[in-house]
Amino acid sequence: MKQKIKWIGVAMVAVALGLSFHYSNGWLQLCAGLALFLFGMQCLEQGLKALAGGAMERWLGRSTATPARGLLFGAAATMALQSSTLVSLLTIAFLSTGLIQLAGAISVLLGANLGATSGIWLLALAGQNLSLSAVALPLLVFGVLARYTGKRGSAAGQLIIGIAFIFLAIDQIKFGFQAMASIDLARYSAEGLAGTVLFVAVGALLTVVVQSSHATLMLTLSALAAGQLAAEQSLAIAIGSNVGSSVSTAVMGWMGGNRAGHRLAVAHVLFNASTAVVALLCLPLLQLAVQAITAWFGMGSNTLIQLALFHTLFNAIGVALFWPLQSALAGTLLRWMPDPDAPTSLIGQLAAGSVQQRSPHLSDSALHSADSATLAINQELRRLGRLSLEVIGQALYCPPDELDAPVRDSPALRQRIASSGMDSDALYRQLVKPVWSELLHFISRFELPLDPAQQQLWRNGQGAGSQLVKAVKDAHALQANLQRQLQPAHADSAAAAAWLSLRWELLCALSCLRSGSRHSNDAQRWRAQLQQLGPQLLQFEQQFNARLFADVRQGSIDSHQLSSLINGLGYTKRIVHNLQQVMLLGDGHSQALPWRGLFNRDEPTSAPHPD
Repeated sequence: MKQKIKWIGVAMVAVALGLSFHYSNGWLQLCAGLALFLFGMQCLEQGLKALAGGAMERWLGRSTATPARGLLFGAAATMALQSSTLVSLLTIAFLSTGLIQLAGAISVLLGANLGATSGIWLLALAGQNLSLSAVALPLLVFGVLARYTGKRGSAAGQLIIGIAFIFLAIDQIKFGFQAMASIDLARYSAEGLAGTVLFVAVGALLTVVVQSSHATLMLTLSALAAGQLAAEQSLAIAIGSNVGSSVSTAVMGWMGGNRAGHRLAVAHVLFNASTAVVALLCLPLLQLAVQAITAWFGMGSNTLIQLALFHTLFNAIGVALFWPLQSALAGTLLRWMPDPDAPTSLIGQLAAGSVQQRSPHLSDSALHSADSATLAINQELRRLGRLSLEVIGQALYCPPDELDAPVRDSPALRQRIASSGMDSDALYRQLVKPVWSELLHFISRFELPLDPAQQQLWRNGQGAGSQLVKAVKDAHALQANLQRQLQPAHADSAAAAAWLSLRWELLCALSCLRSGSRHSNDAQRWRAQLQQLGPQLLQFEQQFNARLFADVRQGSIDSHQLSSLINGLGYTKRIVHNLQQVMLLGDGHSQALPWRGLFNRDEPTSAPHPD
């Protein structure tokens, strides 16, 4: 229903735009220029990201060692990408997956706001009398040719094409405003503060609609050069564009991030809103300062340079005000928006009604970076591993707190079996299957290129998830037999003793696997524990089969019970094999994070800093 409403809305907007183009050629040129600009920005971003080959993400991961480095990275990345929104979303993604901390992420956002002022300087310095089409057309030809020269050439070509479209867009928007010279936006302004606030709102709304503060500022520069805006109105729109960019980032970050991403989104809104308030309160003083500085350099009559200088000046003041408050702001946000407390076991989650239907790691913001997406998948695999092990434990009537020291037989175990306990199939459908489905959905939505190491990790991750699901399904089949054969009426039978022995062997194997995952950093010890499982299980199988056939000969087990026990042994072997394969998939990969503490219920959800 929502999708249908969305498409109906898009169709209505398209029809309205088509009719408006018929009646106004200037409006058509203006919208076409804006479309070219946004498309050029998209090509520029994609080309730079493909050309960097993940280097930008690695730089971001290392940039928060000090606040100054975070500030410089935020400014430099925004200057290169010409998109503070993209840098903000990358920062939210890295924060959500635990690669950087909140205070460091705030310093990157401060730098991104400074870097966002670079675009308007380029446009202002180029001026409105200079036509860029003469440069854009050759760039367009060279960019297309470069796309046929290999992978990196294709990325460079896309970058060049993006620049060419931006140049064409600037001319197109300029022509659009010239064709609409009869429109005077200044006459719609109210007097005093009300008029200023009106144009601040216009700047914010326009930025939210086009999802680019650069596009808003380019439109403002063109309207200012065409005489359709007063200088004071253009300054107010510049303030509004900052507010609009933070709103856009906050909405996308809030919808596609976890609690850590929500904190950064709030920090971004607080910074830009506070900076806008300060700029409004000091607007007369800032205007005087801008006029004095431009007059000093002999450009006192250049309103385009004045707008660019004003945009930089009030952003720099905002950074200066927030710079000493970064740590305090991070601490306040952590107190205001703490991570939700959830029961650590499935039983606790179900009893409290707090079962998570959505993954805390697979946020939409993680899709903006190959590194953050890889780490998000690794974290979700750890979650899937812990859930799977606990469901298998429930199938064996072993609560989570007994997995480290399981009990072979006890009155409590008999009571759990008699009361039926918790259905492992219901747990699979309510918890394991949704996690696995969402993990596959996340992988299918990722479209950025991966390097060979990341591709291997993603393949191993999918294989590990599949093996975990298979193990859980086999555990459910095993539970059905345990439930039927270990009822009080059969408590002292030879078949019940055999089922208890089979259960005990599987629990010991699970304990071994869990212990191995704790020591996965010690490769030698890890492999030794994994290698012990095969011979141990083979020895148990031989002894178990010999015992079963001896019981059959003695008449203490009938043929029906024998077949059930043989099937149970097959389930046990498959469960151990599948979980062993999960561990082996990570062997030899130092960055295979999901296998470090995969089966540990107390494993932290955030990874350490890569440094």
